[in-house]
Amino acid sequence: MKNILKYIVIPVLGFTASCTYDFPVEDIQEPTSGEADFTKMVTIGDGIAAGFMDGALYDRGQGNSFAVHLSEQMKLINGGSFNQPSINSVNGFYAMGPNNTILGRLILKTTGGSTAPAPIGPGELPTAFAGNKADLNNFSVPNMSLLLALVPQTGGPNVPQNPAYNTYYARFASNPGVSSPIGDATQALGTSGTFFSFWLGSSDVLGYAISGASNPAILTSDADFGQRFGAALGAMLQANPDAKGAVANIPNLNVLPYFNLVPWNALPLDAATAGAVNQGFAAYNGGLAQLQGMGLITEAEKTLRTVSFAAGQNGFLMSDESLTDLTQFGLPSIRQSKSTDKATLTLSQALGRPVGGNPQQVRGVSYPVEDAFVLIPAEQTEIQAKITTFNGVIATAVTANTQRLVLVDINSFLSQVLQGGVNFGGAALTASIVPPNGGFSVDGVHPNGRAHGFIANEFINAINAKWGSNIPLINPNAIPGNDLPVQ
Repeated sequence: MKNILKYIVIPVLGFTASCTYDFPVEDIQEPTSGEADFTKMVTIGDGIAAGFMDGALYDRGQGNSFAVHLSEQMKLINGGSFNQPSINSVNGFYAMGPNNTILGRLILKTTGGSTAPAPIGPGELPTAFAGNKADLNNFSVPNMSLLLALVPQTGGPNVPQNPAYNTYYARFASNPGVSSPIGDATQALGTSGTFFSFWLGSSDVLGYAISGASNPAILTSDADFGQRFGAALGAMLQANPDAKGAVANIPNLNVLPYFNLVPWNALPLDAATAGAVNQGFAAYNGGLAQLQGMGLITEAEKTLRTVSFAAGQNGFLMSDESLTDLTQFGLPSIRQSKSTDKATLTLSQALGRPVGGNPQQVRGVSYPVEDAFVLIPAEQTEIQAKITTFNGVIATAVTANTQRLVLVDINSFLSQVLQGGVNFGGAALTASIVPPNGGFSVDGVHPNGRAHGFIANEFINAINAKWGSNIPLINPNAIPGNDLPVQ
């Protein structure tokens, strides 16, 4: 089975000596604010607005969020200081490793000529924000859905009975367990705030997608999304009736490298291993043939479920709850992956490895890959439909407040990135994690620093067009993207 482990790599070709570019910024007209006022900007959002990238919240990522870059450009007009709840961590917290070690952010590591995401090494658990909470401008929280933005339980208590608890909010909540992220943001906006950026809603659907659509409880219903989005955005509008705001929408599923880095046929087997595995599934395949002959499944489903490995790259064995339930006949709902399936990036660390240390149960070969690691076509359709519906709610809300709000269409922008239509100074931005052009951080979900520069420009362009402002664009190529791989 040793050859199975060779799959867990992501080839990365064409690296250059640097991950940044240096292009001159064109001269622009004298900056003006137009009909807007940028004296004090308040930001509310989830992980992207917080600067979460590479699977962690850490200093460099937090300092390169689009909100920070946007605020810096606003300072060229009449913008004031933009204070964040600094994480004060070089590597942040990605996960707990062996022996309860704290692992930091993801980086690209090269082994045997191929490259894959891996923790940088030791990290740090989030600690309480020690600064002045009353001076904060950014109230964005990683993994924050609309519901969590609205309820005080997000700040505590930290007990098993409170699944809403979020340590990233609790560390800077004005009154943990009593205040809410929206409440804190509206308080800041109502206290001399003049402008706000609002980017919530992505976590209401992408959290479900990232987990392989395995937990329907975390997918927000259409009705709840509409009610919660209206409540959150409405609270910001009511906090200061003179403040204007920029509202961003949700990117499509297919732009995220998280679902595109692990190929459907990611399992390499030699002829001997493939033959041995096929022998083990002979009885299972025979059972399928019998049930098809009895009319209990179609010929097409029998073919889909038949397990057959060969020398070379193979689809991996996986669970599929959409198959006909044949458990009463002793046959599980399993099949091999197809080109229409989307594996999650997390599968790269699990495929081909023994489950529970049992060498007879190899994930993807003799043990089916669990639902949490794969999106089947029906789940992809469900998720994309949700994104379309939610973006409709967002667009309608902005249109209903057209004098005070502008839509920043990040969905369309990232679709252009996917199609290869975005660049600055001749340097492209791609929907990948490969430096130097890749626009997503190593976690495959959140934009990296360079992409945040492009996103800041999308906000600037929308704001300038809406209110006749002349906020200067920034040079995103001067912002670091993903680091080059390490050995």
